[in-house]
Amino acid sequence: MTQVQVSGDDQADRLNHQSVLYSESLDLLNIRSGLTYIDATVGAGGHLKGIVQALSRQEQEIAQSSQPAGTPPARRTIPGVIGIDRDSRSLDLVRNRIQETDALLFHANYTDIKEVVKQAGLSTVTGGILADLGVSSMQIDQPERGFSFQKDGPLDMRMDETQSFSAYDIVNKWDEKKLADIIYEYGEERQSRAVARNIVNARPLKTTLELAEVVSRSVRRPGKYNRHTQSIHPATRTFQALRIAVNDELGGLKTFLDEAIELLAPGARLVVITFHSLEDRMVKQNFRHHADACHCPPRQPVCNCGAKSELLIITKKPIIADEKEVLANMRSRSAKLRAGEKIG
Repeated sequence: MTQVQVSGDDQADRLNHQSVLYSESLDLLNIRSGLTYIDATVGAGGHLKGIVQALSRQEQEIAQSSQPAGTPPARRTIPGVIGIDRDSRSLDLVRNRIQETDALLFHANYTDIKEVVKQAGLSTVTGGILADLGVSSMQIDQPERGFSFQKDGPLDMRMDETQSFSAYDIVNKWDEKKLADIIYEYGEERQSRAVARNIVNARPLKTTLELAEVVSRSVRRPGKYNRHTQSIHPATRTFQALRIAVNDELGGLKTFLDEAIELLAPGARLVVITFHSLEDRMVKQNFRHHADACHCPPRQPVCNCGAKSELLIITKKPIIADEKEVLANMRSRSAKLRAGEKIG
């Protein structure tokens, strides 16, 4: 786990990354001066930069209204913004471009959030935690990362390039049944058996376009895929399944949610953006679990579990992107945002 200091004096170019549900997520974080916020999935830094800017504006306004003219604002004794990402390339990009104020960046998985908070010298998170669970457009746009089925690259898909396990291992080494199972479970691909059978028969596969061609021949879809419409590419679900398996995305999500809620101080918020139904269902169920005052079996007449509600669910239904955002950024069409507030 590596910590990097990001200087507010850096005058590099601004980030052009378009973050999904940007305004909605920042509004739900309820950013307030003097508190600490964590972006647990920095990516290209869009949300992180928004938090930094909002916090900086508030602190400047407070300084101007409460101190004599010309008095410099007091330096923080605790970090205002912490960023976490398992992709070192993302952190390198953000390190060079964040401008407004200092932030602490950690090269780590978001499942390590407790250790990150400890290394930052904190015991709780007083403001809020944000997690955007989608693969970033920056990763997709780099063919050598192997995330895209429309650009030729190696079968990689690792978010953390220090890990050895990649999509190549799954595609070329897993048996047909295990391959079909993860394509069905993680990709919700109904024709997973045909896809897995044809992948095994086509081995060895080395590139993303080779794999995409095999999958496209295996999946029968009504009509014809057109990149100008909202119809999904035949390989979308299989590539999603492989990416989830390579990075153990669902395995880590529950751990992150439980630990994030535990770390929140009363009044602090957890905001999560998901991009497929498996993630959204897990977030929804986890929020409900922490919001329930009793975890006893439904038919048990008397509660003896000793549990108490620790989360107020702010979003009764998930927030989705409006038509304008979907037209500007097609990735946002599947995004769902949920938020909760820690109860004291």
